[in-house]
Amino acid sequence: MTRYHLYAIGNALVDSEYEVSDQQLQTMGVEKRHMTLIDAARRSDLLQHLGGAKARRSGGGSAGNTVVALSQLGGQAFYSCRVADDELGAFYKQDLLSHGVATNLSQARQPAGQTGSCMVMVTPDAERSMSTFLGATAELDHTALHEAEIARSQVYYMEGYLAASPSGLDAALQGRAIAKAAGVALASTLSDMSMINFCRPGLDAIVGDGLSYLFCNEEEAQVWCGTQDLAAICRQIGPLARTVCLTRGPLGCIVLQGGGQTSVPAAKVTAVDTNGAGDMFAGAFLYAVTHGHSHAQAAWLANQAAAQVVSQHGNRLTAQAMGGIKARFEQYLQTA
Repeated sequence: MTRYHLYAIGNALVDSEYEVSDQQLQTMGVEKRHMTLIDAARRSDLLQHLGGAKARRSGGGSAGNTVVALSQLGGQAFYSCRVADDELGAFYKQDLLSHGVATNLSQARQPAGQTGSCMVMVTPDAERSMSTFLGATAELDHTALHEAEIARSQVYYMEGYLAASPSGLDAALQGRAIAKAAGVALASTLSDMSMINFCRPGLDAIVGDGLSYLFCNEEEAQVWCGTQDLAAICRQIGPLARTVCLTRGPLGCIVLQGGGQTSVPAAKVTAVDTNGAGDMFAGAFLYAVTHGHSHAQAAWLANQAAAQVVSQHGNRLTAQAMGGIKARFEQYLQTA
């Protein structure tokens, strides 16, 4: 019997978000719009550059954002991850539980060390650049998996960033095999251009012989396919999954399915911060399809949620904001 709409595995990261200028990015040597892995020394150097700049702290990690979004909309989610026995680890665990997300972190004491963190730097053009210190999540492995819970889920979701971690990738793939054997739908995301450029074999392994759902933005798809021609991209990326969601920012998204495609317009907003937009899209889309809605309807909801999160600073929405989106979705369904 199904218990969870979504079971996900990914990197547990506490986000600290800063508003910076392009000049500051250049001075710090941070590559704009990319995710870059850093060590503890580089993290200290960046913090020194930022001085006393105020940061907004929140639970993060790509798949973590996705399961929280699905849970806020009313879905049931389980998240496998790894934190350390420190203040950030306690914060991260409590953040998941406060959003109603079940997790392996509730089952055992966490190891000594440092919980992973991500410095998110947002420039005035709303672009996000991420410097990620993996910390404890670098050692995420198969022990974080709960086989019975995977088998009782509708969708098993693998964060694409795990392609950069040998043990994390192995865990994701072991979970993939469990899910496939149990007839659970498989889902993933291309995550970031840097993952495609430097960790392509890991992403190829996650895709494997095909997924049920794949999420990517247009820029990631361009890098994956080696072309900017949209028609060629759709032809190349469509076969990777039964349903591919290609997000295009203010142009909305294209849903590729069965050789056909459906364009769904974006909600019109002024972008302030793109951090978490793709994660939010995936969470809202998977909530809708696991609750019996069509892919076009799911994309409408996902576009609304993603637009809301980019119109503010921060990677998460409040329960009130998400409630408003769900109410608009119910109204939309009555007229669709």
